[in-house]
Amino acid sequence: MRALDTHALTLFCAVARCLNFRQAAEQLHMTQPPLSRAIKALEERLGARLFERDTQGVALTQAGRTLLPQALHILDLLDVAQTSLRRDAAPARLRLGLTSSVAAGLFRPLLAALEGQLGNVRLELTAAPSPRLVASVRKGQLDAALLALPSATFELAVQPLARQPMMLALPAGHRLAKKRKLSLFDIAAEPIYWFERARQPAFFDHCQQVFRRHGFAPMFLREAPDHHVLLADVAAGKGMALLADSFRALRLAGVAYRPLLEGEELAAGIGLAWRPEHGHASLPLLRQLAQEHLAQ
Repeated sequence: MRALDTHALTLFCAVARCLNFRQAAEQLHMTQPPLSRAIKALEERLGARLFERDTQGVALTQAGRTLLPQALHILDLLDVAQTSLRRDAAPARLRLGLTSSVAAGLFRPLLAALEGQLGNVRLELTAAPSPRLVASVRKGQLDAALLALPSATFELAVQPLARQPMMLALPAGHRLAKKRKLSLFDIAAEPIYWFERARQPAFFDHCQQVFRRHGFAPMFLREAPDHHVLLADVAAGKGMALLADSFRALRLAGVAYRPLLEGEELAAGIGLAWRPEHGHASLPLLRQLAQEHLAQ
């Protein structure tokens, strides 16, 4: 008996499922005559008839019924092996989200350390508002994310790391720029750029509580999502902006940064979030390096 091949078994299983040569040929994207010849060749190779054919239709013989489960098992094993090989051949990657609520430079030391220790794992970065990052981690589109806190994180595991006090960006020529530190009371009469609640609902609500506690109700201006555009508006004297302290790294002519007396009350936390039931192989390394480079 000549050795069987998976192509012949695939054709046999297709006919066995349909019990109709024409339908099986259509599913296999071939014509019926070569399919019939292939089944006949398989029967000759096995020395046994696999199908009974008559005017009533097609039926499996005893030999066919014996072969079918074994053939299906062989094809299933082959499919599992091919899937594993494709997965192993695919480049490994760690998909990490970065909140846009703090300056990207805050994460540079961590990212440099990660890339130096991940080996063959490719680091893929996504910057977005924290709620969008949470949704991506929950859907499995990201392996982990560095979020601004507080955020609604649902069932995700969260490792708190640091706090970013709020500071003030104001036009360098403004009279208040002469003071070394400012308070919410000092800027209550100034137009203030502020983000929309939809971008970060939990943090927005936290800040609103602090504002109410201090009776802070200025004229709020809609903040541009791009912080370079926002700071250009500040430099042009259109308003002031409350920003996380890390944005001091964005140097722009005409913009001055000053500490805020209530900065700690308004501080944004930084935390690492991931799905505990689907931990990435590189997650322990990421957690360790995040603790080393971001924790205060």
